[in-house]
Parts: sequence; C-alpha cells; structure tokens
Amino acid sequence: MLKGISSLISPELIKILMEMGHSDEIVFADGNFPAASHAQRLVRCDGHGIPELLNAVLPLLPLDTYVDHPVSLMAVTPGDKVETPIWQEYKQIVSHFHLVDDVFEEVERFAFYERAKKAYAIVSTGEKALYANMILKKGVISQ
Repeated sequence: MLKGISSLISPELIKILMEMGHSDEIVFADGNFPAASHAQRLVRCDGHGIPELLNAVLPLLPLDTYVDHPVSLMAVTPGDKVETPIWQEYKQIVSHFHLVDDVFEEVERFAFYERAKKAYAIVSTGEKALYANMILKKGVISQ
C-alpha cells in the first residue's frame, strides 16, 4: 500500500498507468465486454464498478488536452432501448478532476471494439450497467 493511492488501484494497474505515455489509451470495460479476447494487456478489477475506479484513477491520470475528445463512450446500438444514466455519473467524475468542456464522444460499438484492441490496456471490471465502457486517452503532466 502507498499513501495517497487508492486501495482500489492494484500494483498491476499502477504499473500500467505508469507505463502509459502521451496519447496511449486505456479501456475501462463493463462486465459484459469481451476484455480477455481484445486486450493486449488485461487488468482484472472484478467486483469494482467503473465510477469508483475512475475516482481512484483520475487524480493520477492526466487526460489528453491535444485532442477534442479524450474520453470515448461506447454508443448505444441504434434501436436498442437501453438507458445510460451512468454516463452522467462519468461526466460528473471527469469534470471534478479535469477542467475541460465537452471531452466526451460516442463511438459506434464495433469501432469501439477495434480501438479497444489497439489500446495500451483494458481494465475488466464488475460494472453491471449496460454500455458503460469507456476509453481514456492519457495526456501529459505539464507542471
């Protein structure tokens, strides 16, 4: 354990976050996402929801300010009647740690899968909300 680092962040996850460079992407995947078959590097965070992990990770991870949308959400498939209230929770969490406007974009499901395959890592969570998958693009530390 380390001071100031959430106990939700495993040694494996902190290593991944430290290894990532500017513009590398990390996926936070819900419990339905095919993480193991898509990941170059897989971090298991079973039993944890994505909002609690975001609250633990975002104080440490700068978002990329050189792109329009450093946060990508898996778009709801047209015709699917799923509600996505978790997206509002994500927006509140991100805005708490990063003072940027309109950082979110929606990415079509299969395009999201392709980006996930190229991501630096995928964090597989126990998140139960549907369409709760997100990609964060790492920025630089300017201070």
